[in-house]
Amino acid sequence: MITPLNILKKYWNHSSFRTPQDKIIEAVLNKHDVIALLPTGGGKSICFQIPALLQDGICIVISPLIALMQDQVTNLNERGIKAIALVSGTSQDDMIALFDNLRFGSYKFLYLSPERLQSSFIQEKIKQLNVNLIAIDEAHCISEWGHDFRPSYRNIKILKELKPTTNFIALTASATKEVLIDITNSLELENLQVFKKSFYRDNLAYQLFTIEDKLHRLLQIFTKTKAPAIVYVNSRNKTKDTATFLKANGFLASYYHGGLTSAEKQQAFDNWMSEKTPIMVATNAFGMGIDKDNVKVVVHIDIPNSVENYIQEAGRAGRNGKKAFSVVLKNQNDIRLFKEKSDKTFHTIKEIKEVYKNLHLNFHIGHGELPENSFQFNFSDFCSKYKYNRQKLNSSLTILNSNGIIELSKEYAAKSTVQFLATSKQVLNYAISENITTLLINIVLRSYGGIFEQPTKINEYWLSQKAKISVTRVIELLQLLHQEGIIEYQKANSNSELFFLVPREDNFAINRVSKNIVQYIAQKKQKSEDVIRFIENDDVCRSIQVLHYFNEKEMSECGICDVCLSKKKKVKNISSTILNLLILHEKLTSKEICKHLLLDDEVVLLNLQQLLSEDTIQINNYNQYYIK
Repeated sequence: MITPLNILKKYWNHSSFRTPQDKIIEAVLNKHDVIALLPTGGGKSICFQIPALLQDGICIVISPLIALMQDQVTNLNERGIKAIALVSGTSQDDMIALFDNLRFGSYKFLYLSPERLQSSFIQEKIKQLNVNLIAIDEAHCISEWGHDFRPSYRNIKILKELKPTTNFIALTASATKEVLIDITNSLELENLQVFKKSFYRDNLAYQLFTIEDKLHRLLQIFTKTKAPAIVYVNSRNKTKDTATFLKANGFLASYYHGGLTSAEKQQAFDNWMSEKTPIMVATNAFGMGIDKDNVKVVVHIDIPNSVENYIQEAGRAGRNGKKAFSVVLKNQNDIRLFKEKSDKTFHTIKEIKEVYKNLHLNFHIGHGELPENSFQFNFSDFCSKYKYNRQKLNSSLTILNSNGIIELSKEYAAKSTVQFLATSKQVLNYAISENITTLLINIVLRSYGGIFEQPTKINEYWLSQKAKISVTRVIELLQLLHQEGIIEYQKANSNSELFFLVPREDNFAINRVSKNIVQYIAQKKQKSEDVIRFIENDDVCRSIQVLHYFNEKEMSECGICDVCLSKKKKVKNISSTILNLLILHEKLTSKEICKHLLLDDEVVLLNLQQLLSEDTIQINNYNQYYIK
């Protein structure tokens, strides 16, 4: 009889399972529905791949990212296991051939997105397959309490109707108690077994530093650390700027964000994996499916969006079991900006109702009407017409979409691109006169990096705000520059299909789902508060804070985080020296104080933190300290 261990040895060349992989596989083979909560690097894929290989038929894997699907399919195929991914753009004829292969060609795995699952054609084809297991990867996307909620994940339970006797396994790297309950209810899981591996990582040191000159600290980190690393930032422009800075200082770095082409992403990823450029600077678009075990350090220059995001990203370090570091560089200005940004995305029921009402007004839909046809919706035009903040409107539409009020295709926020065709000298010669075109050119050049080298995504609405002209005028000027050969301007077809799913009832339509909306907004606020609490809590061991967040009971101090290390050290008290220096110079950054006193950064920063906590000194927006 072939055992799970036989399969592990044959295809993965491992002689034993990690805890609790063997127990999960046993539960799946015994036809239980299963939730597996395994922190990043815990070997989730094996938990559904091995039981699928031990049974007749195929395993359907629901996955959120094409790149992640293709990576897993490639890995399986390289091991001699037949797998296929159904990606967007596949023609009807190709899909018919694909499903014939699945039925008759000894394939074992079908990967597809939750959006593709909504096709009635695909649903009919799935009915014809012998399905032995259904695996839901990144299952936290099901829950509005999760950090990567995707409304399409709510519709996965259709597979229960298509294959009522097939058991489910839902896998995630980070989920709180609320998320686990939501996954269970949404997927209608029965005969359920839940497996949770501790989030404790004895080889990973969480270290948070209050510092003003973050780039200088990056150079210090990479001078000491020669192993592969990831630097997370919160904007696309910052990925390139930071990578350029590192390269200018002799370090090999690539950058990665969601706005790159598929080829650019692949090139950056390959260079990092091969360690041609061992430092990757990225937004959180660089995440799911990253499998590199020798990452030594993960640095966050900006505050992560949630504790879940942070743990997933930090957890990409030290998967080989060797000592690794998660470093967060923060200061008071970061915390202020994070809170301001978060506040901009929070809604009231009144604001949601206003967006809902204006959608109907925009398309001239009367009270009580439910149009049967769809409408072409232009996100930028709607923003401009009703004076909405793009981020807040995007969040409002997501709420309306996820609560079944509207259905909106995801292309609504597509971006236009610009590339300068003329040389920088020609552009400067063109823009010599003081007019609105010159102003727009200068704003574009200041705002977008690499715009001479490649097509770069732009935001016409944001440009209109900067230039203090209408969006229509911005588009006209860009089209004029295009016609004159100065730029290549590709205006995005940002229209998307909008369906109204309930009759227009204004207040009543929203009131029916107001409880869900209030809960959703409350949990978003809670996640923002939780991550700030984690960032600011310098008294409790970081590992204990993480374990408490994920409802773990057994906790002991790690001894290697910044909090534990600070308790071990007796820091020299130089508070009076710092105060005398500030009396003399009035305002100084921590770097300037270090230079004056010829002392180590850490000693100065710990004393500054103490003075701040005592309310003896304050810090301004320029990260300068001064006596209160």
